Amino acid sequence: MAITLSVVVPVKDEAQNVGPLAREIADVVGRDDVVEIIFVDDGSSDATAGILKSLKTALPCLRVIRHSRNLGQSRALRTGVRAARGRMIVTLDGDGQNDPKDIPKLLLQFQEAPERIGLVSGVRVSRQDSAEKRLASSLANDFRRWMLNDGASDVGCGLKAFRRDVFLALPYFDHMHRYLVALTLREGYEVRFVDVNHRPRLYGLSKYGILDRLAVGISDVLGVRWLQLRDRGPDESKEI
Repeated sequence: MAITLSVVVPVKDEAQNVGPLAREIADVVGRDDVVEIIFVDDGSSDATAGILKSLKTALPCLRVIRHSRNLGQSRALRTGVRAARGRMIVTLDGDGQNDPKDIPKLLLQFQEAPERIGLVSGVRVSRQDSAEKRLASSLANDFRRWMLNDGASDVGCGLKAFRRDVFLALPYFDHMHRYLVALTLREGYEVRFVDVNHRPRLYGLSKYGILDRLAVGISDVLGVRWLQLRDRGPDESKEI
C-alpha cells in the first residue's frame, strides 16, 4: 500500500524529547502502512540518534535519517521531504512544543481545494516562550510582513502541512523554512492559516539566539523580496 502522509521532524540535541514526541505523533496519525514518520537528526552531539534508532522496533512507521554534521533546520527539512514517500507532508519542531493533536486540523484544510492549496501554516496561540523571544519574533514578523506582504503572523511555527511537489518546486536556501508562506504564494498557490496549540519546552534549550536571528532575518527578507520581484507569475501552461 502506498504511503500517503509523511511527517517530517528536524531535530538536533533533543534526546529527552524525541521519544515522547515520536510516540505522540504515531498515536495521532496512526501506525499503518500509509503513514511514515521521518526524524532527521541534524548532527546531534547527544544521544538523539541512538534513542530514535531504538524506537524503530516499537514504531515500524518510523524512519531515521542522520546528517554527519550540523547543516541547519532548512537543510534537515529538505532532507526529510526529499526522502519522504507521501504526497502530503506535515512538519513539526523537535522540541515537543508543537502539539501533534493539531495535525488533523491542518490536513482538513486540503479537502476543500486539494490542487489549489499549497500550504497550511500553524499560528501558535498563547505562545509558551520567554518575553524576550516573543518580542524578537514579533519585530521580525512585522518587518517580514511589511516587506513581503505575505499575510503571515507566525512564520516561526514549525507545525505546517504542504504538498511535497509544491515544496520541491520552491527555491532552496539556508533559513528558507521561515519563508515557506511567501515562497508558496510566489508559486501561485493558496496559503491558509490555522490556530494551533503551543506547549512549554520540557527539556533542553532553544537552538536560536535572539540577536543573531534578527540579524540574519534582515538579509533573508531582502533576498526573498528579490525573488518576489524577479517572478513572472504562476505557470498556467497546459498540454495541447
